[in-house]
Amino acid sequence: LMSEICILTPYPGYKENWRDDAEDFKAILGDAATFRPWTDPGDLVSFALTLPLLAWGYQRDPARWYTALDQWEASGIRFANPIATLRWNTDKDYLLDLEAAGVAIVPTIETHALTRIALEEARLAFDCETLIVKPAISGGADRTFRLAPGDPVPFDVLEREMLIQPIMPAIAEEGEYSLFHFGGRLSHAILKSPAAGDFRVQSQFGGHERAVTPPADALALAEAALSAAPAPPLYARSDMVRAPDGSMRLMELELIEPSLFFGFAADKGRGFADAVFAHIATQA
Repeated sequence: LMSEICILTPYPGYKENWRDDAEDFKAILGDAATFRPWTDPGDLVSFALTLPLLAWGYQRDPARWYTALDQWEASGIRFANPIATLRWNTDKDYLLDLEAAGVAIVPTIETHALTRIALEEARLAFDCETLIVKPAISGGADRTFRLAPGDPVPFDVLEREMLIQPIMPAIAEEGEYSLFHFGGRLSHAILKSPAAGDFRVQSQFGGHERAVTPPADALALAEAALSAAPAPPLYARSDMVRAPDGSMRLMELELIEPSLFFGFAADKGRGFADAVFAHIATQA
C-alpha cells in the first residue's frame, strides 16, 4: 500500500495552516498517502488515486487551476472526485444547475458585474433587504460580504462576477448544517454557528461547531444534491440552512477540498479511509 494515494496540498508558501489536516489524513490513511502541492505535483500517473483534499488557494488562481485540471484529465490521472466533477464544482454557479435539477437551494442570482443596480434588483427579486455577495469562485468566505441597503459595494468586488443571495436569518438562530458522505453513505453531521453579530461560521471568524444528528429534511436534501451531481462523489460535504418558510436550502455542495471534521465522526474518519480503499479496489 506504499504511497498509492496522492493528496494535493496548497502551493508552497501558502499562509494558512493546512498541516494539521494533512496529519489527520495521514493518521487514517497511513503510509498509503503522499502529499504534493497542487501547483507542481509532478507525475501523478503512478498513483492509484489522487485526491485534491488540501488544494487550498485554487480560488486565488482559477486559470492555473482549470489548466491543471485539463492537463490531469488529458494524462488520464485517476482522481476522486472525477475531474469533470471538480471542474463543475469550482464555480459556484453549479448551484443553478442543482436548482434546475429540482434541488432546493438558497435563492441565488449570478451577476457578471456587481453594481448597486444589481443589488437593488436582487433586493426586489428576493423581497429581502440584506444581501450576501460572494465570488463565484471562492473559499473560506474570501471576499464574502453582508450588504444592507445603503452600504457601498466593496471596492474589491465592484464590477466583479459575483453571486447574490438573501441573508438567511436561521444562520444566526439555528446554525448551518454540514453533512458528510463518504462512498455515498452518511458519516457524520455538524451544526456550525457564527460568533454573535457575524454571519460567517468559519472558525477564523469566531464560529464554532458541534456534532448533531441531522434532521430528516437535511438528510433528504443532501441526498438529493448528491444524486444531482455529475457523478456519484466519493466524498462530499453538503452545507445547508433553514429558509424563513421552514424548508431546508442547500448553500454549497463541496466536492473539491472541504474540511471534513473527522473529530466529530463517531469513527474518527475510518469510514472515509474505507471508502477510499474500496474505491481503489474497484478500479484495480
